[in-house]
Amino acid sequence: MKFLKKSLKFLLILLVVVVGLLYITDTDYLLKAVRTIYMRGHTTAYLEDYKHFDNQKIEASDNPQPWSNHKDYNSAKPTKRLINANKDWGTIAYVIIKNDSIWFEEYYDGFGEDSKSNSFSMAKSYVSGLMGKAIQDGYIISLDQPVCDFLPAFCEGDAAKMTVGDLSSMASGTNWDEAYYSPLSITTRAYFDDDLAKVMNGLKMEKEPGKAFKYASGDTQMLAMVIEEATGKKLYNYLEESFWKPLGSENDVLWQVDSEDHDLVKAYCCIAGNAKDFARFGKLYKDHGKWNGQQILDSSFVVKSITPRFSESPEYGYGWWLKDVNGKNFKMMRGHLGQYVIVQPEDNIIIVRLGHQKSPDSGIGQFTKDITLYIEEAYKMLDL
Repeated sequence: MKFLKKSLKFLLILLVVVVGLLYITDTDYLLKAVRTIYMRGHTTAYLEDYKHFDNQKIEASDNPQPWSNHKDYNSAKPTKRLINANKDWGTIAYVIIKNDSIWFEEYYDGFGEDSKSNSFSMAKSYVSGLMGKAIQDGYIISLDQPVCDFLPAFCEGDAAKMTVGDLSSMASGTNWDEAYYSPLSITTRAYFDDDLAKVMNGLKMEKEPGKAFKYASGDTQMLAMVIEEATGKKLYNYLEESFWKPLGSENDVLWQVDSEDHDLVKAYCCIAGNAKDFARFGKLYKDHGKWNGQQILDSSFVVKSITPRFSESPEYGYGWWLKDVNGKNFKMMRGHLGQYVIVQPEDNIIIVRLGHQKSPDSGIGQFTKDITLYIEEAYKMLDL
């Protein structure tokens, strides 16, 4: 009994010391990481982690516009290769939209058409679209307006050359380190810290901005801060009024924020929504910014967004990924663990896949093999 008491006392003292060191070294965000992720058996963010964070609600449209079902709705069966991929990689939703109608949809692992799951970096496309909307609304002059006009922490040296367009095209030149599985990386800190603006304002310049693509979630987070400063609106409210409601979204969604006190969205990720509502933004870009005949987003901005900014990096435009598969060019929203809205405008096709993981050939900013598989098998089912 004495040994047990001594052991418990030692563990308690050790715990107090460890917690104290975390606060002293400014790494106390790891406490939230342990509580929300690691103690729940995960090694990284996961589809339903939004339930354990602070969120702000974005309300569904006052005039919801359900997708119509195609005349051939669910008449085709998934290919064997697709069935295996969905099982192996934990797909929860696979939807094919043809000519703006639901041609095929299936849901798995207890998820349904209205179930919420984390968008992860698909949110970046929304934020870039909100930048385009802020330019259209006159809050931001152009893609060339300096970030310094909105964020005083970036007004010296090379930082003063950084533009809002650089942030949208992942060309800030900062020292952001995109490392998802390292507990001490700035990416991890940004996910769990309760003062995200402080984290972002501490970034340093590594290279001259506007010269080359480097995938960095921090660029999108800075862009969100710019948009909020420019518009005087919270980003979740601006998304609701600019896109979520006008596009007839059927469901409320949640956007994670760093904390109730600071109330800054995790703009590089973390909109908890569903496949068919996420697909609406793909349709908006497919149709060059129009929705039901109304020009919601400037068409020239949409074209620029889905065109590579740098010839050396043809995979990225402004907030959108670009990939050629079998002679066709696809535009896509992409997120951690394999969240995709994939658009092929010429064929009028949208493919949405949400799930627990992607193929294991992962790499930061690289196209994994699962993307090609989801496209190829959809086209086999469509017989195109």
